[in-house]
Amino acid sequence: MNAVLNVKASLRPMQQHDLDEVARIEPTIFPYPWTRGNFRDSLDSGYSCWVYEQNGEVFGYAVLMMVLDEAHLLNISIAAPWQGRGLGRSLLQHMMDTARRHGALNMFLEVRPSNISAISLYESMGFNEMAIRRGYYPAKHGREDAVLMGVAL
Repeated sequence: MNAVLNVKASLRPMQQHDLDEVARIEPTIFPYPWTRGNFRDSLDSGYSCWVYEQNGEVFGYAVLMMVLDEAHLLNISIAAPWQGRGLGRSLLQHMMDTARRHGALNMFLEVRPSNISAISLYESMGFNEMAIRRGYYPAKHGREDAVLMGVAL
């Protein structure tokens, strides 16, 4: 049985009133989190920003930037207690569908090479490694590379 079926969650566009909750979750799952301001700027810029919630509790979110016929997934996150239930896959599928509806032919993202579970998810959804961006992410001891991944939509 798919664990997602046991979660009665809904996806909806992110609103300004979600920013505090999203900014609270972000540092619990990332060592170098986005700030509340990063999410606010994404909303203000008209990016496609979504939240996953259940009973009013936000537990996941994603930010998609469109540039012509390309989509760039800037952030996708599921709060730690909600991970492992297929919700990240569901959210990624939603963002891919959203990109298609906006006319995207391809979707791109960057991921830390150390984030093996994310890379596995992306590969299982058809993403392929395209390049390495040297020194892209801040890290405890200097910088960490990013794996640029992409998929044709």
